[in-house]
Amino acid sequence: MASPSDHKATIIDGKAIAQTIRSEIASEVRLLSEKYGKVPGLAVVIVGNRKDSQSYVNMKRKSCAELGIQSFDIDLPEDVAEDELISKVHELNANPDVHGILVQLPLPKHINEERVLGEISLEKDVDGFHPLNIGKLAMKDRQPLFLPCTPKGCIELLHRSGISIKGKNAVVVGRSNIVGLPVSLLLLKENATVTIVHSRTKEPEKIVREADIIIAAAGQAMMIKGSWIKPGAAVIDVGTNAVDDPTRKSGYRLVGDVDFQEACNVAGWITPVPGGVGPMTVAMLLKNTLDGAKRVIEK
Repeated sequence: MASPSDHKATIIDGKAIAQTIRSEIASEVRLLSEKYGKVPGLAVVIVGNRKDSQSYVNMKRKSCAELGIQSFDIDLPEDVAEDELISKVHELNANPDVHGILVQLPLPKHINEERVLGEISLEKDVDGFHPLNIGKLAMKDRQPLFLPCTPKGCIELLHRSGISIKGKNAVVVGRSNIVGLPVSLLLLKENATVTIVHSRTKEPEKIVREADIIIAAAGQAMMIKGSWIKPGAAVIDVGTNAVDDPTRKSGYRLVGDVDFQEACNVAGWITPVPGGVGPMTVAMLLKNTLDGAKRVIEK
């Protein structure tokens, strides 16, 4: 009999799965273009010049070009007035060639994020953060127009890896508006039994150990150890944390919220960081943009 240390989790290749989804989207975009002479349009609004935000936005714009989606680039200075940003959003709401509007977060301190996101037209809210979309996500038998991209990507990774969710114990670590909360609502919709672990939770380790499915989205580098994981569990690691690594040219490397090496010896499935959830987030954004466009163009 093999000793437990010989066990290796199945790596869920988010890059490959995202690539499959992207080619599905590209062929649908081609069909729209041939049949209606129209293509989906995505407006990406960025305020200021945060390095991480810039690189995300460039990745999104590049992906649009690859799939035949028209990209509208709105770059605003760091000190832009909140009202000016909102009037930009209103312009995009009114533009019939724009089917999705994404405002890259975080916004500078002087701008009220909630107010800005609330101004995005519900039909163009491809990030899925409009309170009405989140509200519908929280209610039984209601369907939001759009699901938030990262949570949707997590569920898609489980589906496409053949991992069943119905009736399983799912533990979500983290309760952010962007991932933890919406992914727990999505798991509920998929009929999992859901527990959310957060900074005030007593004995988090004990709770995580009961999970058949773990969604780690706490933003704490390598917080979840191998000993926390139930043998055979599916682990989706949303964390991207930079840790010092003098052997790298950049001086750092990216790690998830899960101790990957340890987890590989226990889990049934696991997503790597990078190359797991990240590529899926962008793929889901493009899918949401396509869906938004189809609702308008095929009407």
